[in-house]
Amino acid sequence: MQKIGILAVALALAPPALAAKEPAIHPAVTTDPAPDAAYPAGMSAFTIPSEDGALNAVLYTAAGSGLHPTLLLLHGFPGNEQNLDLAQAARRAGWNVLTLHYRGSWGSPGRFSFTHASEDAWNALQYLQQSATVAKYRIDTSAIVVAGHSMGGFMAADVAAAEPHVAGLFLIDPWDPAETVAALATPQGEAAWKAEVASDLPPLQGASYDSLTTEIREKTEKFDLGRRLVGYGRRPLSIIGAERGIGAMARKVAADAQSANPDTRLMVWPTDHSFSDKRIALADALVRFLKGVAPMAR
Repeated sequence: MQKIGILAVALALAPPALAAKEPAIHPAVTTDPAPDAAYPAGMSAFTIPSEDGALNAVLYTAAGSGLHPTLLLLHGFPGNEQNLDLAQAARRAGWNVLTLHYRGSWGSPGRFSFTHASEDAWNALQYLQQSATVAKYRIDTSAIVVAGHSMGGFMAADVAAAEPHVAGLFLIDPWDPAETVAALATPQGEAAWKAEVASDLPPLQGASYDSLTTEIREKTEKFDLGRRLVGYGRRPLSIIGAERGIGAMARKVAADAQSANPDTRLMVWPTDHSFSDKRIALADALVRFLKGVAPMAR
């Protein structure tokens, strides 16, 4: 009885984190929420006009009444990994999620280029803040987060740095074009970039090795991820790199970001560029980041 009494007192005095341990995986990653008959989850497909083309887009809408925080999720180059499992997890956590294909990619009309992809990401971000969009999809414009994988990581940082209304930035093994340009100075680096572009061109329209390489060589100030992250400033930022991907780039740009925001969080995991064996962990990291930005999201 004495031991039991001591244990009861110890538990009563224990901090909440010890008394009620947080789940290892956030429930939104693994468990469907109860259906909401009045305001069910849904999905809308449409196009977003963008300069001389348009973006084939899908908006996953969260269940529940009222305004919802919203995630803009940007895929990479060319976008073989869509990360739609992350979109579904974010929606279960109460977030709307907008995904899209850049101009000239995967059937979206127009010509693909890195400059166009930057403009497309910006136009998508502005679309989420238009009054008609806000009213139709019940968007909380005070809680818009941008996330991006690989090239989409650069595009996410690019538009978030330029738009002060972005509340958070989540980068998944992000690509730094400036590092690619530096690598082009060596035969090995040039060969690797040529092989990368050759494998990625089939779903893209109007792009070539020469056009894409010229872009990042001539617009060095624009296509510098570290510079974009410094410009993003002190808003919430999480970077997750991949050891077997381009995690070295993640480490370098995280150091740049930390010079402006010491609270920048960096993790580099032992996985490949697509996080093939870390999908649950990646979804969990994203959901927890989103909950940090908008704790009251359903």
